[in-house]
Amino acid sequence: MNIPNLNVRSLNLRALKREWLVNPKADLLSGAVVGLALIPEAIAFSIIAGVDPKVGLYASFIIAVITSFLGGRPGSISAATGAMALLMVDLVKEHGLQYLLAATFLTGIFQVIFGILQLGRQMKFVPRAVMIGYINALAVLIFMAQLPQLTNVPPMVYVLTVLSLGIIYILPRFTKAVPSPLVALAVMTIAAIALRLDVPTVGDMGELPTTPPLFALPQVPFNLETLNIILPYSLTLAIVGLLASFLTASLVDDLTDTPSDKNQEAKGQGIANMVTAFFGGMAGCGMIGQSVINVQSGGRGRLSSLAAGIFLLGAILFLQDWVRQMPMAALVAVMIMVSIGTFRWSSFTNIPRVPRSEVVVMLTTMFVIIFTRNFALGVATGIVMSTVFFSRKIAELVLVDRVMLEEGTHRVYKVSGQIFFLSRDEFMASFNFAELVEQVTIDLNHAHLWDQGAVEMLDKAVQKFRRQGIEVNVVGLNEASTTLLNRLATDEELISNDPS
Repeated sequence: MNIPNLNVRSLNLRALKREWLVNPKADLLSGAVVGLALIPEAIAFSIIAGVDPKVGLYASFIIAVITSFLGGRPGSISAATGAMALLMVDLVKEHGLQYLLAATFLTGIFQVIFGILQLGRQMKFVPRAVMIGYINALAVLIFMAQLPQLTNVPPMVYVLTVLSLGIIYILPRFTKAVPSPLVALAVMTIAAIALRLDVPTVGDMGELPTTPPLFALPQVPFNLETLNIILPYSLTLAIVGLLASFLTASLVDDLTDTPSDKNQEAKGQGIANMVTAFFGGMAGCGMIGQSVINVQSGGRGRLSSLAAGIFLLGAILFLQDWVRQMPMAALVAVMIMVSIGTFRWSSFTNIPRVPRSEVVVMLTTMFVIIFTRNFALGVATGIVMSTVFFSRKIAELVLVDRVMLEEGTHRVYKVSGQIFFLSRDEFMASFNFAELVEQVTIDLNHAHLWDQGAVEMLDKAVQKFRRQGIEVNVVGLNEASTTLLNRLATDEELISNDPS
């Protein structure tokens, strides 16, 4: 009687070991690299959103730790991100940090609901062209967000930015033992302190945390007015956050040749955002760049994500004096590197080889996001365009073979393809309603009727033939098409059992 329970325990232990302890040394080392590399990005994303650096740092710690336990993709890194930060700018500017925390909590609720509704399965309906447009737009917006830090500043800021970029891109040619962005930040910080350079620093942007995050409810009125303010932001953050997280999970799936649970990922991200809202953190999501760094550094299990969060918190608590004096120019260089690395340059070099419709979808998605700063709107626009283009292609694949029988008195139209509302022109143009024949057979053995528009077209074609005094038979309907025809057709004699 206990054998089934033993089997279940054995399976659970194997799954636990596979997700947490498959290679703990590699996971811990990769987690340390990612955790240190998260610091400049979390600070930069906080600045983009218009909040103190501690908001992004707390969020990155909490989200990384919680998703390591509850996420659906072991080895994926989630934290504060540029995609989410860009959506928070107006909310913070108009209503302040506390409303952002309330919006973050509501974002988490939406994401948990999406996970329960298993909306992760719908990711397969997001075309690749839309994904590429989304990624490119994110890269452009991250770059544009750096421009204020390079406007009306001392000339030394430009020098430090160029030197930082040089370190970031040249150092990996000699060694990859330490992430080059961290080396750039360390060298530029030491140089700024030693030379007493008068340049903007992280300390000028706000106070860094001196203690671990503390629990506190968002200080906002709990009424409908607050809900009206945060609801549009929260819904957009939830959708964009899940889109980024699913995209990150899919990428890690490909890199590790292992599956992920997108619906669990949605629930894990949602719970993480709900919790971070109570500890002074901003909403976050999956990070493509950091997840790739983690995998390339050897991280595969959940332990790597947990280690990243813990190393991040340890660094900001024990290296605070160093972080506070970090020049903003070095951070700008890091974000420029992130922007350049995120942008899919091949999407433009491959334009001559890619179908024109996909190029249009990619560019439209990209520019809608850039000009509206609304990722959800851009993705929705891209999906709609892809659907229209795909439907038009399918509609054009309606083929009709014409066969004459019985000495020129019986015409057979053998229809193949998918018949729906966009097939109208191709379908109706295939029939010769003026032809002098006694009988017409419309053979639908290799066709399928999809909607009311398809039934209306077939109905209209039959009626046109009958008005010419021609006997019409419709044969070869499959079961689904027959059901639809019986429900919607106006001609009761439309369907024939004649197998000819």
